[in-house]
Amino acid sequence: MCRCLRVSASGYYDWSKRLPSTRQLDNERLLDRIRELHEDSRGTLGAGRMQEDLADAGEPVSLNRVARLMAEDGLQGWPRPKRRGQRGRPALTPPGVRNLLERDFTALEPETKWVTDITELKTRQGKLYLCIVLDLFDQRVVGWSMHHRQDRQMVIRAVQMAVWQRQGSDPVILHSDRGSQFRSGDYQHYLAANELVCSMSAVGHCGDNAACEGFFGLLKRERVHRMTYPTPDAARADVFEYIERFHNPRMRRRVARQDRKLSALLQPSVISG
Repeated sequence: MCRCLRVSASGYYDWSKRLPSTRQLDNERLLDRIRELHEDSRGTLGAGRMQEDLADAGEPVSLNRVARLMAEDGLQGWPRPKRRGQRGRPALTPPGVRNLLERDFTALEPETKWVTDITELKTRQGKLYLCIVLDLFDQRVVGWSMHHRQDRQMVIRAVQMAVWQRQGSDPVILHSDRGSQFRSGDYQHYLAANELVCSMSAVGHCGDNAACEGFFGLLKRERVHRMTYPTPDAARADVFEYIERFHNPRMRRRVARQDRKLSALLQPSVISG
């Protein structure tokens, strides 16, 4: 075999008895950790977010290395499906309400810009609707509610949850589309009574609320489309687990990681005498 492959016999025996290198052992240890995180996420984490979670766990590693190890082990995230855009129906806007965000989904402080929207979930016993309130500062879901009807009371309950968790008292922009629930008098009165400034998307422009659509895309790609819910209660429990035990903790760690990086950049260098 050595003659056919043009390899010296001594070289082959030296290779077969060689101990694993330090790099190889570290890759094996790192791969075990990647497998654990991948399993905890139910197979949804790709290389990018896997690198973030490893950094949070005290494992600073390059993106290319994570991607290579995952590819060699056959691990991959849940792919994003391609969808065609849908045109919205024209709807009247309440007097004095306009689009205050103008697709600027950045927020330098918490509780300055919130977005809200509704999505549909299917169970074997019928449809279930989910309304969320998302803080654009850290992408956390600060309020949410579910009901078998997408009425204004479900929307108000989600906003109430966000208001109850609110730390400050300054006005907050709350952006939505032009759904009838958001145009209702009860919803508008609740916003005005709680220092929430209403903002609404333009007609037929789903991109005006892309932040909420992005979260719903993650939720469905990573959890809902991979599950079959026998009852609405099962869907509620699974959505609760995703929001409160998976998504929100990840967003908190991301902000903490960004704060550490910023502190390191702003820290004055020490000049030895």
